[in-house]
Amino acid sequence: MKVFISWSGNRSRQVAELLNNWLECVLQAADPWMSSKDIDRGALWFSEITDQLATTKIGIVCLTKANLNKPWILFESGALAKGLSSNKVCTFLIDLEPNDISDPLAQFNHTFPDKEGLYQLARTLNNSLDNSLRESILQNVFDTYWSQFEKDFKTIMKSTSDEEVKIERTENEVLGDVLSTIRNVDRRLRRIETESDHSSSNNDTRKRRGNNYISQEEAHNRIKMLISAGLDDDEILKSLKEKVPAYWMKKKLGDIREDIERE
Repeated sequence: MKVFISWSGNRSRQVAELLNNWLECVLQAADPWMSSKDIDRGALWFSEITDQLATTKIGIVCLTKANLNKPWILFESGALAKGLSSNKVCTFLIDLEPNDISDPLAQFNHTFPDKEGLYQLARTLNNSLDNSLRESILQNVFDTYWSQFEKDFKTIMKSTSDEEVKIERTENEVLGDVLSTIRNVDRRLRRIETESDHSSSNNDTRKRRGNNYISQEEAHNRIKMLISAGLDDDEILKSLKEKVPAYWMKKKLGDIREDIERE
């Protein structure tokens, strides 16, 4: 059974590698896969990862404070959960508490890096195997390798604490937000200018019309009368040029002629 291990960042990668090695010892029937060690040099890494995600039914997502909202973590988690009724996604909370996590990651099963949490993760993986271990054997194997896992995990936490606990935004992220804000302001200004121009245009039109323009109902009746009198379209347009907007007359002439023919 393939187990996809998702990671992002140095601390997350080191814990993912620790889990990878631990799984190979505790559950030999499991086949853990992570991108940092299982992609051949020269391979198209994105295609390789998407191929692995497409054929994996269980995954472990190594979460830290630094990668919690990283696009790559969210992408791989979403791909792992593509068939949630049969797939299993377990979030491994390296330096987080459950209340630190929001949707969509909050929907998954959280695992804590303590003895009880890791054993429950082992049970979940074991139950998904076709040739699973008996509970007593799993407990014995787990106890054998737990102390080494605990030691190595503490070493990783100590060596990476200063590096990743403090979350800092990159220059590109800040510039991206600034650019987005500028674009939003620009769109709002353009909309205001358009509305202002439209309002000014309407005011200018009303000024040009003065008291000469007639209502659409009256214009309709006059056009109908002129058609009945035998005038062609050009003559009607000319006679009502100062009374009715030309674009409105051109649109209505054909409709009014059809109405007269039906009558």
